Amino acid sequence: MAAPLRVLVVDDEEDFRETLIKRLRARRLDAHGSASGQSALDLMEKMVFDVVVLDVKMPGMDGITALEQMKKKAPLVEAILLTGHASVEAGIEGMKLGAFDYVMKPVNVDELLEKLREASERKFIREGQAEPQGPLPSE
Repeated sequence: MAAPLRVLVVDDEEDFRETLIKRLRARRLDAHGSASGQSALDLMEKMVFDVVVLDVKMPGMDGITALEQMKKKAPLVEAILLTGHASVEAGIEGMKLGAFDYVMKPVNVDELLEKLREASERKFIREGQAEPQGPLPSE
């Protein structure tokens, strides 16, 4: 069996991040977490991810800056930005920088799973693969 979709969740709110990771793993995704943009970039040096779920508002390196750096490091990685009501503009800015889409906090997990499925399909098409190599969130 092929490897499951590998997702990196980047959010400084530990409870949110850990809960989301557990929910993704319960759906057979290979989910990992990082508390900051810089630690996510460091983790991307060691592991390859299909999709990054990235909070826009974080202390230190914000999500937009992290997205720019991630796209330099791994141009084909897809990103879904997490935004609050006050940062929808940042989500739109992130899409201009290559993010696949954005979702509002609090996150509707079913909506996020659908966006993960769509983002992973786009990544596999861009890589020239006929289909994803492992289970998708909807399976």
